[in-house]
Amino acid sequence: MGVGAYVAVSAALFALGVVCIIARRNILYVLMGIEMILNAANINFVAFNRFGGDGLDGRMFAIFTIILAAAEAAVALAIVLNVFHLFDSIKPSDVDLMRE
Repeated sequence: MGVGAYVAVSAALFALGVVCIIARRNILYVLMGIEMILNAANINFVAFNRFGGDGLDGRMFAIFTIILAAAEAAVALAIVLNVFHLFDSIKPSDVDLMRE
């Protein structure tokens, strides 16, 4: 298996993440879409590190991205819980009422 297979899987995961964000029926779907996009980037980092170089740069970037995704998930879920507590809904269109 070459780097092309990894890039194809990464592109498919990235496309699914973008579709998940655009559909945005639910804030949790948007968060899952962001996580899929970050995982697609991780696959590219590790694949290009494996096939392109001898250093640990790709793996370090992937670990950094995993840490960033974990922190993002924790903060985002806290925000979602607060929005649900205030509006009794987790739809992004319902939170639009904060402007009124």
